[in-house]
Amino acid sequence: MEDVKQFIESGILELYVLGDVSSAERRLVEDMIQKHPAVWAEVEAIERALESYTLENAVEPSEELRAKILNSLIINFAGHRFFTKKETVTKPTVITMRPPVTYNFYKYAFAVGMALLIVSMVAIYSLSSQLQEKTQQLFAANMQNQQIAKTVNYINSQLGVFRDTSYKILHLKGTKNLPEGNMILAWNPIKKKVIIDLKSLNIPVNDKNHQYQLWALIGSEPIDLGVFDKVEDGTDIVKEMKSVALAQAFAVTREPRGGSAIPTMSDMLVIGQF
Repeated sequence: MEDVKQFIESGILELYVLGDVSSAERRLVEDMIQKHPAVWAEVEAIERALESYTLENAVEPSEELRAKILNSLIINFAGHRFFTKKETVTKPTVITMRPPVTYNFYKYAFAVGMALLIVSMVAIYSLSSQLQEKTQQLFAANMQNQQIAKTVNYINSQLGVFRDTSYKILHLKGTKNLPEGNMILAWNPIKKKVIIDLKSLNIPVNDKNHQYQLWALIGSEPIDLGVFDKVEDGTDIVKEMKSVALAQAFAVTREPRGGSAIPTMSDMLVIGQF
């Protein structure tokens, strides 16, 4: 009995269950199984332990990922030796008992391998999705920062006009058509530039059929400086109009969309002169 105990504790039974023994060692173990029920009981205990470990550590993937992985594995392993018929051990003749199912190891080993493969693929898929999501967030943040930087630079360049001492600042006041009307205009006669402050406009929002038109007045001669719109919550702060080198006054009239060749004096809203 002491020899049987030493045989069990030698570790050869674990190797036998795992299939990692030579032909001579296999015959030795199977001979001990036939002679000693304790050895057979130990083999069954080892097989149950391996099966329990496999089941406890199995990972349940999503249905979509499970289908993709299993389809791939069926194709890749179609001709693998794991799917070939296994040789079974002859039923013992000395002791009547269930023969050791040595091919159980391959079934459990394949299950463990499948579980580990699924876990790895789930982890890789999850990390890939997270990386892609973070990359998209970083790209969106970078684009937003670039847009903000461009907007700030644009606003600074626009507001810089009103800080440039070479520009003359003129406040246009409302006429009888719009007593509360008001607008700020910056004019540089050297550069021939005219800039209007869209944020300071105190005139009604124009409809789709009309636009406001700016005029430079030299005596009684009006010079067209272009049209503009008054919109709610507009992103533009200032607008550069047509160039003019000489002007005694500036005025704004309401005209049909696209502008007019001569101003509609009866619909003048604001005017200012130097």
